[in-house]
Amino acid sequence: MENNKKILIVEDDPGLQKQMKWSFEGFEVIIAGDREEAIKQIKKHHPPVATVDLGLPPDPDGSTEGLATIDQILSIAPDMKVIVVSGNDEREAAVMAVASGAYDFYQKPIDSDVLNQIVNRAYHVFELEEDNRKLAMQQHSVPMEGVVTNSPQMQKVCLKIEKVAPSDASVLLLGDSGTGKELCARALHGKNPSITGRFVAINCAAIPENLLESELFGYEKGAFTGATKTTPGKIESAEGGTLFLDEMGELPMSLQAKLLRFLQERVIERIGGREEISVNVRVVCATHQNLEEKIKSGEFREDLYYRINEIPIHIPPLKDREGDVVLLARAFLDKMNKEQNKKIKGFTKDALIAINNHEWPGNVREMQNRIKRAVIMADGKNITAEDLELDMDVEKVSGDSFDLRAIREAAEREVIQRALATTNGKVAPAAELLGISRPTLYDLIQKLNIVT
Repeated sequence: MENNKKILIVEDDPGLQKQMKWSFEGFEVIIAGDREEAIKQIKKHHPPVATVDLGLPPDPDGSTEGLATIDQILSIAPDMKVIVVSGNDEREAAVMAVASGAYDFYQKPIDSDVLNQIVNRAYHVFELEEDNRKLAMQQHSVPMEGVVTNSPQMQKVCLKIEKVAPSDASVLLLGDSGTGKELCARALHGKNPSITGRFVAINCAAIPENLLESELFGYEKGAFTGATKTTPGKIESAEGGTLFLDEMGELPMSLQAKLLRFLQERVIERIGGREEISVNVRVVCATHQNLEEKIKSGEFREDLYYRINEIPIHIPPLKDREGDVVLLARAFLDKMNKEQNKKIKGFTKDALIAINNHEWPGNVREMQNRIKRAVIMADGKNITAEDLELDMDVEKVSGDSFDLRAIREAAEREVIQRALATTNGKVAPAAELLGISRPTLYDLIQKLNIVT
């Protein structure tokens, strides 16, 4: 059986390598003599703990290479516990490494008992943090109203929204069209206990430029032809609540300066008015465009970008949400059955294959529309791939990663989540579908941290 209690020793001295290898009873010890080998072993074995000597080649008498190795390790494995091993003249560098994210440091000469205690404590802390992360994911398995997800990618989005919601920070939701940006904005609104006003949404791309200013800021009676009465804008209507500006990248340059002033001062002036009106409102923006590219091309103000981008939240496309495709399809089928007064039982095997293989360029919105159309038009008791107008022959494109373990785990996680989604979360029929025993499936669910 594979020993999961692993430690990586990054040390170039063969004598110390041998001494340290026999110091850690109960650990599978992995040795690396330089930075390149250390990164290679981390990607291969994923050890929770590492000891790193500061004097590594090509700088064996200094600490620059050791510090660079620690930085690179923590950049690819931020949860890993790194223990810095230093000499007497490297104490300052070791303290710097701890300040930069290393777990602890140990000063030579090596005392096996003391170093063993430090390593075991580091491993224990890693296990506690890992258990806390799993517990947090399980507690938030249904994190937001209206969100149907079982994927770690969307779980992270939901957890971030839950953290940000109680604050007054401006949030920028980034994601392709149809990924659910407005749903996330409504969650930010609903989960803020201090908000008492309305959720007011406006699509900056859907309103002509000459009307958008009056929609946002309102106008006074007589401000222009047809202004027969004073009319508050969307910003005022959101008083005490949330203003959601969708497709922010389409906001005309002529309005960007006026919106920036509102965001900085929290006051507005209606068109044709001279009175400043104070407004207390939470602002959430969304876009599918690359605003940094629009800044470079002179189409978006840099100062406005930094004002709305206090906390960015990236919403992944549907094709990148492991296990969510069939789960969402079933949820939409139930919803459309009720809305259309239909009694369609489910999906045929060819439909499930097509749903899994489709790239979903239109994301969740495309899926909802396809299933609604299929429910209305289907003649049988189950929806087929033909009803969905999907091609069964579409092949998924594999990534460029050469990390065999990571690829294997990702593939196992995806197929298990698909099986659980197909069986509505029931483990026994999912195990039968996968051709494995129920205990084996339970072990895999626990190993891969799959929320059921």
